Amino acid sequence: MSEAAIEATDLVRDFKKGPRAVDGIDLRVEAGEVYGFLGPNGAGKSTTVHMLTTLLPPTSGTARVGGHDVVEEGPAVRATIGAALQEAALDPFLTGTEHMKLQTALHGMRRAEAKSRSGELLARVGLTQAADRKVGGYSGGMKRRLDLALALVHEPRILFLDEPTTGLDPQSRSALWDEVQRLASDSGVTVFLTTQYLEEADVLADRIGIIDQGRIVAEGTPAELKAEISRPTLEIIPAEHGELARTREVLARFGEPANSSPKGAAVLLSEGEAQLADVVRALDADGIHLQHLQLHAPTLDDVFLAKTGRSLEGAAEEEAEQPDPEQAAAA
Repeated sequence: MSEAAIEATDLVRDFKKGPRAVDGIDLRVEAGEVYGFLGPNGAGKSTTVHMLTTLLPPTSGTARVGGHDVVEEGPAVRATIGAALQEAALDPFLTGTEHMKLQTALHGMRRAEAKSRSGELLARVGLTQAADRKVGGYSGGMKRRLDLALALVHEPRILFLDEPTTGLDPQSRSALWDEVQRLASDSGVTVFLTTQYLEEADVLADRIGIIDQGRIVAEGTPAELKAEISRPTLEIIPAEHGELARTREVLARFGEPANSSPKGAAVLLSEGEAQLADVVRALDADGIHLQHLQLHAPTLDDVFLAKTGRSLEGAAEEEAEQPDPEQAAAA
């Protein structure tokens, strides 16, 4: 097996007078993969990122990033990675261009190369027109995009994004998603993405790890995780309320009864969506006319509920489109 871009074995982090934030997790992220690290506030997502980026030493266990040990080879790890963490380290009195100039200088880039790279990155994240404005006047989305550009200055092979879209409006969130997808598909960058937003993980991640109370409770592709814990539910509302009992009888042939609205009947399809046509034909053969038919596909929230016994906060926040920033210090 080839060397992973990110690999951790039995990784633990304890805080004094606090909980065990990360409780013995194992990780393997392949080169060029987008790995979504999904979990609620306080689950251990940010603490894991801080250890993998050498900002926080593990209490025990080992981790290698880009082939380098995070404890023994910190400088080599930092040269390999880019990171856009929850709190962007931006100076409100500097312009976007000045931030890029400072970052390229820190990486020892020559003037001509630095100018070219800065212009390229500011254009890529849509900040060319705002480049000479002070960052204090930037919107939240603009700040996050500038932070991403700064993380990409030295063309890292591995990129850590810790809650990159928290607090962003839907348009800014979508723009950042596009850039992450481009980095992975066009440039082959490995992306380690922590998030509490189900849609974000579903759209971006090749694989997902769900962390809860410091432990990984599930891992796989979005499709694998959904298929593992649930089958689609079909809900039928008959045109005539008097046909409800017969509707339930027909649906019972195709799987287990499921919760539905008072006016309808529902079934957990035993063989998945492929049964939909058979159900409709059976209802038609029994002379049952339909008012409403809806297929409920399993979601990542269903996965999280099955694995942890509760829903993920991000699910409700997505519906409201007003996510709250993560406040937990050891999240």
